[in-house]
Amino acid sequence: MIALLGVLAGLLTTVAGLGGGVLLVLALSALSSPQDALAATAPALLVGNLHRAWLYRGALDRRTARTFAEGALPGSLVGGWVAAWLPTWALSTLMIVGVALALLRALGWIKTEIPDGALRPAAAGIGALAATSGGAAGLAGGLLLARGLKGETYVATASIAAVSLHLGRMVAYASAGLFTEELVVQAGILAATIGLGNLLGLRIRAWLPQAITERAEVGALILACGLALAGPFTS
Repeated sequence: MIALLGVLAGLLTTVAGLGGGVLLVLALSALSSPQDALAATAPALLVGNLHRAWLYRGALDRRTARTFAEGALPGSLVGGWVAAWLPTWALSTLMIVGVALALLRALGWIKTEIPDGALRPAAAGIGALAATSGGAAGLAGGLLLARGLKGETYVATASIAAVSLHLGRMVAYASAGLFTEELVVQAGILAATIGLGNLLGLRIRAWLPQAITERAEVGALILACGLALAGPFTS
């Protein structure tokens, strides 16, 4: 099950630009607990996004990626320390709120234009949310789309942005003692299978029209909302 989820997460994020990590966190939280899901996915998604960024390295918007990381890394560190001590019900609630906000942004019901000066603080807030919920990827994607990124440039830059989010929360989780031997094994399986999903997604994206990938993005977030409602509160 974990290996299959990893392949699907890598494939979806490579095709749609985001969403795979959201689904992965929420699905694993239904199988174990929100804390375990957040800890197991952090190193795996870090590796998966590094791999995806390398695949699309020629299209990367380096300035936007660097500015986003400067805000997201400290934000995710702080959020990760908070997540280590939050009760399960609070993390579950944050997951649902985060995914709902991401869905509203993808549907165009929340429209924000982000000036250069606001990119770092906005990324810091997204970083904090990434460490405590499963919806931050959609908000990060909305932030990058609002700056006019499209196509492979969007996928590459979103991958580097995600690296900064996952790096910060992974360090915070490790310092709080959330990683167990079982979770490290799960993270290793996920990292390998997300890479496989990335390669499959690379081939699929090459012949899919843009309209289809945009529908896939919204559809993934709708499914994530369903998992958020059904998963964390029943785990």
